[in-house]
Amino acid sequence: MIVIIKSFLKIRRMYFMGIAKTEAKAAIEAGKTALGIEFGSTRIKAVLVGEDNAPIASGSHDWENRLENGIWTYTLEDIWTGLQDSYTKMAQEVKDQYDVTLTKIGAIGFSAMMHGYMAFDKEGELLVPFRTWRNTITAEASEKLTKLFNFNIPQRWSISHLYQAILNGEDHVKDIVFQTTLAGYIHWKLTGEKVLGIGEASGMFPIDSNTKDFDSDMIHKFDETIADKGFSWKLEDILPKVLVAGEAAGTLTEEGAGLLDVSGNLQAGIPLCPPEGDAGTGMTATNSVAVRTGNVSAGTSVFAMIVLEKALSKVYEEIDLVTTPTGEPVGMVHCNNCTSEIDLVTTPDGSLVGMVHANNCTSDLNAWVNIFKEFAEAFGIKADMDQLFGTLYNKALEGDADGGGLLAYNYFSGEHITGFEQGRPMIVRTPDSKFNLANFMRVNLFTSLGALKVGLDILLKEEGVKLDRILGHGGLFKTEGVGQKIMAAAMNAPVSVMETAGEGGAWGIALLASFMKNKGVDETLDKYLAEKVFAGYEGVEMSPDEADVKGFDEFIVRYKAGLPIERAAVENLQ
Repeated sequence: MIVIIKSFLKIRRMYFMGIAKTEAKAAIEAGKTALGIEFGSTRIKAVLVGEDNAPIASGSHDWENRLENGIWTYTLEDIWTGLQDSYTKMAQEVKDQYDVTLTKIGAIGFSAMMHGYMAFDKEGELLVPFRTWRNTITAEASEKLTKLFNFNIPQRWSISHLYQAILNGEDHVKDIVFQTTLAGYIHWKLTGEKVLGIGEASGMFPIDSNTKDFDSDMIHKFDETIADKGFSWKLEDILPKVLVAGEAAGTLTEEGAGLLDVSGNLQAGIPLCPPEGDAGTGMTATNSVAVRTGNVSAGTSVFAMIVLEKALSKVYEEIDLVTTPTGEPVGMVHCNNCTSEIDLVTTPDGSLVGMVHANNCTSDLNAWVNIFKEFAEAFGIKADMDQLFGTLYNKALEGDADGGGLLAYNYFSGEHITGFEQGRPMIVRTPDSKFNLANFMRVNLFTSLGALKVGLDILLKEEGVKLDRILGHGGLFKTEGVGQKIMAAAMNAPVSVMETAGEGGAWGIALLASFMKNKGVDETLDKYLAEKVFAGYEGVEMSPDEADVKGFDEFIVRYKAGLPIERAAVENLQ
């Protein structure tokens, strides 16, 4: 009987897979698709979706930034080679899977890591090598602009890079005609349009969520500040035009089609949505663009973004204010080591977003798991990494609520939220700490979210930001129930995890392209996502456990008190 049931289920699954493949082929042939391509820091990914917004083909290209003359950069050749390779692989998958040569697409969108500096002259030539968000060479500009605007301006923001170049007396500044981001550059070259989605724009310069545009008062203050330099341009002249999600952002030109598809098969005239940043596409891909929703990405790095109901009461260096793709304000906590700083950005529709972001969320945790792998192999036991992670992560749930008095820091690098230029990973305990495997794993999971917790406490406790739903995604949540339980304790809020969150930002920008092409009259992005993308995909929600919340709060008190120990390690361990 069991064999019969299994056979029936297999036949049923194959039947529906066959229907889905037939429908996908029809959508490709009719051009009823949407393509999203996102430039991450280590991978460029292209995702093609069908009429139901589900992915039907993909392609990717690995790349790495390089340190040249003290600047983290990618060359223009890197950019175009990577774009063409990811598109070619996606188109080849279409051919292999559906026996269709890709010639037309319903809509296209481009996304990339936010911030950074790309400045061009009147000939359209790049004036200095692309300076990515990773560069921390704008401290003076960041500090001065934050005071000038009474608004937190992080070092990675584009305006910080521009102002630092001015303070440095760099000769190229006088020749700037256009300044944009990586996503804006690609979009410009493929369409001729100098535009940005509002979420991406909010990482260049502060946004006024009422006007859905760059803040005009701050632009005026900036122009007054640099008036004595005698430049021929005003800031407004060189910035891209700001668009919100759903607005048309140009069409693929003949030249652009050739740049994207080296085979020459792709037709020109395809409409493009506004280019967005990875924050906005992450919000879109996790259905977190509505007020009082948010998402936490916890993998190699960690960041949290919460869509705000209102502006914060004061400026916090730990919090960036950005927006959703529709322009709603967002508080963003952004950490270097799964510790936090908070950015305020926007969603693709212009909502203000608070974002917390860390660069090394699980790096130290992974290193410890590898130690256990070596231990097992020393005894001749071949360790399966998925099983090892699952076993150790679940062991953490057996630990004391506060981690047994242990203290750990996962600072592989500096952490601005806690004032560190460098880091030293460490674990510390007192003679009476409860040092066992369960507490060891628990405290390492705690510290992977330690600085994030510091930033989130500003939003959730000091500012009283309300959350109806938070969605978690990334490697921390791969072991079912563990990372989710720890995150719920850190935020004292329900955390949901859904399979679709793993599709990533390339899927998110494909959804924004689809929204622009297929939205109904007066249909909002959050409604479109809820009803036409995520309907039926509610995910698994986990509410915070009261004991876990209390335990994490006790750990954070210890975490803050122990920062001088980390400082001593940085100063004395070279």
